[in-house]
Formats: sequence, C-alpha cells, structure tokens
Amino acid sequence: MKKFGPVLVALVIAVLITLFASTPPKAIPANAPAQSFSAIRAMADVRTIAKHPHATGSAENAVVREHIMRRMEALGMEVSTSTGLIDAKGTKRLNHWSGRNDPPASLVNLIGILPGKNRSAPSVVLMSHHDTVWGSPGAADDTTGVAASLEVVRAVRARGQQERDLVMLVTDGEELGLQGARQFWADHPLRKSVGAVINMEARGGGGRTTLFQTSHQNGAAMQVYADAVRRPGASSLAAFIYAVLPNDSDLTPVIKHDYAAYNLAFIGRSGLYHSPMATPDNLDQGSLQDMGGQVLDLTDALLKADKLPQRAADAVFFDLFGIFTVIYPVWLGWVMMTIAAGGMLWVVRQDGTGGLTAGAGRMLALILGSAAILFALNRLSLGLAPANYYDRLAAIPLLEAMVALGSLAAFLVLFATWRPSRVGVVGAALPLFIIGLAAQALAPAAAYFLVLPLLLTTFALLARHAAVQIAIMALVGGYMLSLGHQLMQGLGPTLPFAVALPLALAAISALPIWPGMEARKARAIAVAALLGASSVSLWVLLDAPAASRAVYSDSKQ
Repeated sequence: MKKFGPVLVALVIAVLITLFASTPPKAIPANAPAQSFSAIRAMADVRTIAKHPHATGSAENAVVREHIMRRMEALGMEVSTSTGLIDAKGTKRLNHWSGRNDPPASLVNLIGILPGKNRSAPSVVLMSHHDTVWGSPGAADDTTGVAASLEVVRAVRARGQQERDLVMLVTDGEELGLQGARQFWADHPLRKSVGAVINMEARGGGGRTTLFQTSHQNGAAMQVYADAVRRPGASSLAAFIYAVLPNDSDLTPVIKHDYAAYNLAFIGRSGLYHSPMATPDNLDQGSLQDMGGQVLDLTDALLKADKLPQRAADAVFFDLFGIFTVIYPVWLGWVMMTIAAGGMLWVVRQDGTGGLTAGAGRMLALILGSAAILFALNRLSLGLAPANYYDRLAAIPLLEAMVALGSLAAFLVLFATWRPSRVGVVGAALPLFIIGLAAQALAPAAAYFLVLPLLLTTFALLARHAAVQIAIMALVGGYMLSLGHQLMQGLGPTLPFAVALPLALAAISALPIWPGMEARKARAIAVAALLGASSVSLWVLLDAPAASRAVYSDSKQ
C-alpha cells in the first residue's frame, strides 16, 4: 500500500478539487449589502412566481406577468410590453399539453428599462422567460432567470445611476419554440439600441452555473467576463459542444446579430427539468446565488465600459475550478503542442524507444475499450423499449456511478499491472497527441482539455520529482473528474462514452507515478467494478418511472 501513497495523495486532492469546483456558493442572506446579489432576497420572487405552472396563455401566466411588472415598476424601470400570437407549431404543442383545441394564444413580452445617464449609449439586456411547460411550476426554468434579473437590477440601482440603460427583457413562449424572443429580436425597435445581451436559463434544479454559449468572435466579450466575474463557471469546450447539438434557447435569435452575447445556465439535479417537482423548495438556492453573482459582476462591467465589446478573434476560455477564468488566443495551443512534442522527443532521445509501441497500444485500447464498455453498459440500462427522456435525466446520478465503475474496470484491465518507463508514458501519450492535433486544427477553442494535460504530463516526465508529478496528477485528474461530471449531466443519458477521453487524459497524468499492481488483485478489483457497473445499469433499467417525470412525457409531442 505504501507504494501507492503518491497516487492516493493525488487522487484525494483531485476529488477535493472536484467537489469545490462543482459545488455552488452558499446563498447570501437577505441582510447583505444592498449593492450585492442575495439569493435569499431573490427567493421571494421565486416563491411568488413559481407557485403554480404558468404556460403561455394561461390565467396563471397573466398573474405572473402582473407580479413581474409591479416589481419592475417598484425598481424605477420604464415598463412596457410587446405582444403577438403563438405560431402553428407552438399552438399544436400547447394544445397537446392541454388536451384542447384552442386557437393561437397571445404571447406577452415584458420590457423594463433602468435609465442610464447616456440614453443614446448602447444598452445591456438581461433576458429570461416567464412561461413554463405544462404541469411544471418552473422554479428553475426559468423563474431563476427572472428572479435573478430583478435582484441584479435592484443591486445595480443601489450602486447609483449607470452610464448606459439596463434593459430587463422577460420573454413569453420560450417553451413553445422561442416565440417571444424571435418576435422581439426581429421586430422591436429597442433591438437597434442594444449592445450586449445576457441570457439566463436552467435545465434542472441545481449545480454550478456555466457560461456555455457566446456570440461569434467572442475574444473581447470573453475578456470582459474573465476580468469581471469573481467565481466564474465558463468553458469554450461547452460552447463548442452546445454549438454542434440541436439545442436552442432565447439567445438563438440574438447571436445572428452583432451584439456581445452570453448564455448562462445550470443543469444539475437534472431530474427536475420540466418536472412537477420543480418547486421553490426543491431549488438549490446556491445555484441561484451562483447565477446571480456571475450575472451581476458581468452586468456591472458592461454598464461601466466606455465601449461595449466588439467582435474579435475567438478565444480559448475555461474556469480553473471556479477560482478564475483562464483565457488565451487559440494560436497559443499550437505553441503548447510544440513544447509538448519537443519534451517527449527529448525523453525518447535520452531513454531510447523501448516501450513506445506498448504504451501507444495500451492507451488506444483504453480509449476504444472504455468507450465500448460504457456504450454496452448504457445499452443494458436502456433495455429494448424506448426510454422516457425524463426518466433518463432522473437517472443521471446512477449513470455516473455506472460510468465510474466501468471506467475503473477498463483502466485496471489495461494499466494496472504495468509500471511504465518514461518512454512508455510517451507512447501512451501518442494517441492523445494525435487527437489533440486534430482538435487544435478543427476546433481550436475546444482543444485545451487535450492540449494542457499533454503539456503538463510532459513537464511531469521531465521534472522527475514526485511532488511535481503528484501536483500534476491532482490538477489534471481533478479537472477531468469535473469535466466527466459535466459531460454526464449534459450528455450522459445518451452518450456516456464521451467520458472515454477524460478517462484517458486522467490516466496519462497518473502514469508517471503509477507503481503497478499485482495481476491477481487487479483482476479481482476489475471484475468487481464491472459487476458493480452492470448491477447499477440493471438498477436503472428496472427502476420504477421517476416521480419527477414531466406530466406530458408519456405520449409523443
């Protein structure tokens, strides 16, 4: 056990880092300074707005609108509305939910303006939506966005009149196909005076808030975020993944224009998405604090800026465990890859080529083998009948356990008994290096999660110092655990094998201090882990339908 000391120390640090990075801040109490964001203050609006489901066109929705308008007026905002009719597709969905055959419902967007000193300066818009799906009170989706906007406006007002207007746009019909947002950004005269837009969303009931989408050519816009936000959650990898998925939000019609745009959301407690259980009592108030804190910091910086950010070359960005935002130009990735390649070549020149092929084979087998295992386990959890989407969301914690055990089994089968030389580690890095080159060429803003671990692993090989190697394993391992958690929340119900790459990157960072295991023990633990993963998979398959299911989810929309 003593020989595993460095690995265990690094693993404990990695887990602690992951817990810190993935845990929202504590909700700030209602007696906090007026200039700060308080989730407890914002919860008063959450509890009023999310008393009942309030789909577009319903009587409950009208009550919610009246409350929001009164709150806007009390904050000294100039309040107006814009109206329209839900289109045919949205009407069909609404009638499916209600079981009726009603004519197109009216949508009502709410617009509040907190006047700035220079009314001709481009404004900053806080955007959220006030409608819910049928049967869900929507405490998270999107009452958190509405309540956060109101609390941000209150805090901004307490800081004194700003240079430019702050607009609060609360759209209607988002759940019916972005109806209100499409209407506003296509037709409303106010859109011509906008300079920056911050949208707030939620898919679940908790977790860290992440900036997951930006306007195109985001370099200048992201620099503002990086400089301003004190407890960030941001990822250009998440932005890349979101861009290739068939998802939309109210920001979709915005990014077609030239505004600096930011989209923030939390997706933890995923089973509460569109759920009848999405009540104020089930909302993680820390997640509301996280969202509001980030939005207030960003809003304050944008309101005070002499000039709002314009289009600039896309940047690589990510938060380092929620402590600060790392941001750099995409070309720097090529420099890092060159340094990593030079360091690996130096190791091979010093130590020879023995173990190079074996390392590459093992790593390639880990990537492909773990992906195959996780795919098979996921298929087992699905069974033969089509799965209910909301059941899969509720099952994410179990699916994460399944993936963790399956990943452990795959690693032990391929690496447990191997005590690699430095050249062996270089060999193991080669498949990842090739993938990293492809990512840097095709998706340079998203490649950092490959590039940086390869660079750090190279430093670990060159340093030959246990403390450095432990620190690098802890940093890379902690980031990959956090990334794996985020991938499981976002993609886990359908694509859990996406975790294969974070697993491989965590493994490569551990190899410089991996001491090797006795084959018999390794096999026993691997078999136990695989049996455990299979058991969890069957648990998901045989579990009763989730109580958190959306009420309309048992039939096709």
